Amino acid sequence: MAVPKRRHSSTRGKKRRTGWKLKRPTLQVCSHCSSPKRTHRVCANCGYYNGEEIVAPRDK
Repeated sequence: MAVPKRRHSSTRGKKRRTGWKLKRPTLQVCSHCSSPKRTHRVCANCGYYNGEEIVAPRDK
């Protein structure tokens, strides 16, 4: 069974955990309605993606 021979320093452990942070999702402006939307997804506001209507918008 693999057991470490010596103790790792706290700095070494912190270096290993540097990529664990949560990142904010990237947003783009919808080309049809100008509302913010996630990249590569259908706009939740108007239902358009890449200039085409994919989903009919809901009535408010």
